Amino acid sequence: MPSDNGSRNSSYEHTPVLFEEVMAALQPRPGGRYIDATLGLGGHARGILERSAPGGRLLGLDADPDAVESAKQRLVDFGERCVLVVANFAEVGSVAVEHGFAAVDGVLFDLGVSSMQLGRAERGFSFQSEGPLDMRLDPSQTTTAADLVNRLTVEELADIFYRYGEERRSRPLARAITAAREQSPIRTTGQLAAIVRRVVPRGRGRIDPATRAFQALRIAVNRELESLERALPQALDLLRPGGRLAVISFHSLEDRIVKTFMAREARGCICPPGLPVCRCGHRPRLRLITRKPITPTREEEKTNPRSRSAKLRVAEALTPA
Repeated sequence: MPSDNGSRNSSYEHTPVLFEEVMAALQPRPGGRYIDATLGLGGHARGILERSAPGGRLLGLDADPDAVESAKQRLVDFGERCVLVVANFAEVGSVAVEHGFAAVDGVLFDLGVSSMQLGRAERGFSFQSEGPLDMRLDPSQTTTAADLVNRLTVEELADIFYRYGEERRSRPLARAITAAREQSPIRTTGQLAAIVRRVVPRGRGRIDPATRAFQALRIAVNRELESLERALPQALDLLRPGGRLAVISFHSLEDRIVKTFMAREARGCICPPGLPVCRCGHRPRLRLITRKPITPTREEEKTNPRSRSAKLRVAEALTPA
């Protein structure tokens, strides 16, 4: 997601990650149809609309109503060329069909959370400010991070921290959390961060010990990996021949899902090894544009430190055989 600095909504200074690289990947053209499945504050969307003028159209989705409202303010000049919808990208297929984007020239996913979300203490994403332990990208969703922290077993919490945060001390951390909640419920980001910092030692780098645990809970609360696995096949189904799929990930598990999906859809037979005859009937549907992910330049990392872990993968839809 982009880096943003400032106060709430439209006053944020918006810097999309890998902006020029995304434009080069999608190759917006006049009259084209595009989907930004993770709209955020609309930085990439604006670039696509500008470069697809005069007749290009864009459908933007975001589960966060505040993000959609901010993007509307930024993109108001594009009028009916821009259609913005509050929706999770896991529903991109049905939302696209409903709004007349059943066949498009490009789909973009920019995964993760924006600095606007991280910077608002009441959203509960950040361990750097005190706020309710929330972490929902979609405020209408019922389950919060506090629900998970206060209800799950030691084994379930340890699994979340290990799988989604790659936290080596996942089990001691889970035990410390369950012990603490016996005294009183864990309701705030500060409470949780203090527990993590007591259990997880600070490494040699500048990364806060709470980083991995908070990341893991956010992924679990929003079911981000499951949503990505659902969304990618839908995006492929929406692409016209020659259309581009571009995905920016910020986590190794996300990147692995994207890499595996693109590689699978770029292959022919996907039968298990050893079968004498192909039985799957699978045909390649994608051509890989990036064999290795595109990463930010050193200049971008300096101006936008949150871009450091970004990886962009791109593939192109083939003409059906």
